[in-house]
Amino acid sequence: MSQLSTFHVGKYLFGVDVALVQEVVRLHQITPVPLARPEIAGLINLRGAVLTAIDLRTRLGLPPAETTKERVNVVVRVDDEPVSLLVDEIGGVLEVSQVPFEATPSTVDERVRDLLIGAYTLPDRLLLALNAERVLDVPVEARA
Repeated sequence: MSQLSTFHVGKYLFGVDVALVQEVVRLHQITPVPLARPEIAGLINLRGAVLTAIDLRTRLGLPPAETTKERVNVVVRVDDEPVSLLVDEIGGVLEVSQVPFEATPSTVDERVRDLLIGAYTLPDRLLLALNAERVLDVPVEARA
């Protein structure tokens, strides 16, 4: 990974390989899915394609957003299927080939750490490299 598309969820700055990002959209309509796991925000209609929207706040064990600010859908392709990741705010694309990459620090919450590849140390903060495939892999105990 040399370029990451970045976004904010809670106090964290995440990045995902730009090759996985299909697009970033603001959609107002999310249709809830009865009896779905809490991480599933619902379904969105993206130009005729129905996508599952994963609420990253819930998936990471974070409380609901305190603001009424509209959240953003980052559409990623996982196993060639598009999935929407619902995030608080979009960042930009960062070139990370010259940035030190390291294991995720133990100071990062365990539930968040389990979904990461590692971390990049930026001058002013930590950029957490999100493993998009692991975001969709919900543990059995979370499904109950």
